[in-house]
Parts: sequence; structure tokens; C-alpha cells
Amino acid sequence: MAEFSATVFQNEYLPDGGTDVNAIVTVSCAGAGTAGQTGAGAAGEIIIVDTSGSMGPMTMRAAKEAASAALSEIVDGTWFAVIAGSHQAMLAYPNVSSGPGMVRMDASTRAAAQQAVSNFVGSGGTAISTWLDLAGRLFASVPQVTQRHAILLTDGENRESDHMLTEAIQRATGYFQCDCRGAGTDWQVGEVRRIAQALLGTVDIIPEPEEMEQQFRAMMQASMARGVADAQLRVWTPQGAQVLFVRQVSPTVEDLTARRTEVNALTGAYPTGAWADESRDYHVAIRVAARAIGQEQLAARVQLAVDDQVVTQALVKATWSNNTDLTAGIDEQVAHYTGQTELAAAIQEGLAAKASGDDATATTKLGRAVQLAAATGNAEATTKLRKVVDVVDEREGTVQLKAAINKADEMALDTASTKTTRVKR
Repeated sequence: MAEFSATVFQNEYLPDGGTDVNAIVTVSCAGAGTAGQTGAGAAGEIIIVDTSGSMGPMTMRAAKEAASAALSEIVDGTWFAVIAGSHQAMLAYPNVSSGPGMVRMDASTRAAAQQAVSNFVGSGGTAISTWLDLAGRLFASVPQVTQRHAILLTDGENRESDHMLTEAIQRATGYFQCDCRGAGTDWQVGEVRRIAQALLGTVDIIPEPEEMEQQFRAMMQASMARGVADAQLRVWTPQGAQVLFVRQVSPTVEDLTARRTEVNALTGAYPTGAWADESRDYHVAIRVAARAIGQEQLAARVQLAVDDQVVTQALVKATWSNNTDLTAGIDEQVAHYTGQTELAAAIQEGLAAKASGDDATATTKLGRAVQLAAATGNAEATTKLRKVVDVVDEREGTVQLKAAINKADEMALDTASTKTTRVKR
């Protein structure tokens, strides 16, 4: 049975008149087990492969091998299906026209699905909304599947109106999770990241076809290790307090603030999706009414709930003091993740400015990103930034845009912008 724990990192001391309380809450899970076998309900997996005409021979061959490898990692007994996506979505496996659109994994169905994948041929356009909608219908056809996860691969820009994709994302949000990958450099990072963030998944680039199989295998292994199907982060605050924001800040930056649902008048719930044996960090910011020097208050109670049962909690406190030695310090964890959040924004804003031809803003933003990456010890971001800019002074954030930039390097920086590093504890 999964066991959860929660720890708070904060400076609870506020100066006279202070109102804002910041805390990093680390939630850890151990003993999660295997998807669909250790929790309530069954697990379902859907592999969505772009089969549009833009998929060249090498990419298509790699996609077939990657999908086959992912199928090999699905645990027996798991419900699954395969979708071929172009200007319309086609159920490639199982071959059914009515009833359940998914089958249980065993040696026979695995071999049949791999055979179906081997017959993929590229043709048509790209309409990702239809892919997501078909996945939703397939999951709905098997009511006992309560842990729903998909892998989506695309190699090109979506060729339908933005509102169609937006509406499809909204229909899928909260219903299934989806890890997204882009093959090559002709797809739009912002577009695919929007899908992944809404569906509590990951996004990354697969620049070379030979890297695809390993990524697919890793995604499916990670999904199979999530033995806790779903959990909510719940934040209780006292009467009159305001939740300024709730963000996941590790392993990636994800702003959950707007995804709050009401548990009761004082408690909001934020989605976290399925869990494996792992730790995640959340930055919670609360505004409370100022109190007199020496007074204490519980600013927030942060809980994790599984199946509506609270499995762990941590307390965020506030104490008002006139001792500047106590109030002036910023907790190391809070400072670190504030920098990491700013780093993600600086990278994305810098690349957006570069794409629009605003080199001055791009240089300023990416220079700030270099400075933040160094200050927070984010080695991956530093390495990827140095492929896009020439660093003159890392400490001051002085950079120059490279005259020639590999498109894949630029997209890799963009997809990695939300990945964070942790403070050594």
C-alpha cells in the first residue's frame, strides 16, 4: 500500500504589517506499486501515433519501432488501444466497430497490436483534436478503467482551427493524462506543451529517429510504475485568507492555481494526477491579515487526498516578529524555486521574442535565463542555453545571440524550460 509524507520548508516569521506567507511543500510517495494492480479500478493505455503525410520514411519506421517497444512495456491485464492520427483519428487496434474500444494486454493482443502498428502508412493532414477525442471515447467505452494515460507523437504543426484543438483539450482535461513528444523540428512546442500541461503530462523533442524507441519505452515504464491512480493537493486556509498561487515546482514548473475546485468554503483541491514512488515540490503562497507582533497563526493546511481520503498533511505557519534577523531571511527552498520559475518564463519569453524578430528583448531575456540557471545550479538549462547564446558574463547575464542556431537545439531548450533542479538537502 502506498505511503505518503509531506514536509514544509518556509520562513514563518513576518515583519510588522506583513501579510504574505510562502512555503515549499515536499510530498513523497513510497510503495505505489503497479498501475491498475494496486489501486482501485483498472489501468488503460492508449498509444497515439502521427501517421500524416509529413511523416518521412525514417521517422515513420522509428515511430513503428517505438510504438511496438511501448506495447512491450504494458503490463499484462492492462486495457489498451492504438490510434493512428492524421486529418482524422483511426482506431488501429483493436479492430472493433462497436462495444469496448480497448482490450486487455496479453501475449496474443500484444502481438496483434504490434502487427497493426507495422502496417502504418503516412498520408493525410494533422488534426490533433480528433486524436484526443477518439482517445476519450475509447477510455469511456471501458468504465472500469479509472487510471487513463496516453502517449502522443506528432511530427508537424496542427492543421485545424485553434478553437477546435482548445475545445478538445478541455474535453480531455481531468479525464486522462497524456505525455507528448514531437519528432523532428516541424512541430510547434507551444502547441504541444499546451496539450501536455493541461493533461498533466510531459513534453519533449525527439530530434533524431533513433532516439524515439528509448523515449517511448521510458514513458510507458514510468506510466506502469504509477500505482496510485489519482490524487489531489488540497489547501485549507483560514477565513479571510487568500491563496495567491499553488505551483508544482519540481520536477517541473506547472501552475495549478487556475485549476482549483472547491472542496468546501475554506479548502480548494488541485489536480496532481497519478503517482509512482517519487517526490514532488509545491510552492504555496497565502495572503493573510496582518496581526500584532508576537501573534501566531496557521496560514494553510496542505494535504494530499487519494480517493477523497487525506493520506498526509503539512502545516504552513505565520508568526509576526519585530526581530529583523528572523524576518529578513528568505527560506532557501522558496528562493531557489522562485528563481527556477522565473528561469522557465525567461527562456520561453526569450525564444518567443527571437521568433518574432525582437532580438533585443530575446538577448535580455535569455541573458537573464543564463544568470538564473547558474544561480540555481540548473546544469541542463545552462548547457542548452549555451547552444543558443554565446555567454559573455554568466554572473551578470551578458550574452549574444548565436549567428546560426540549430533549430533542434532551440526547441530542446524550449521543451526543457520547465524542468527544475532541487536544492540539495
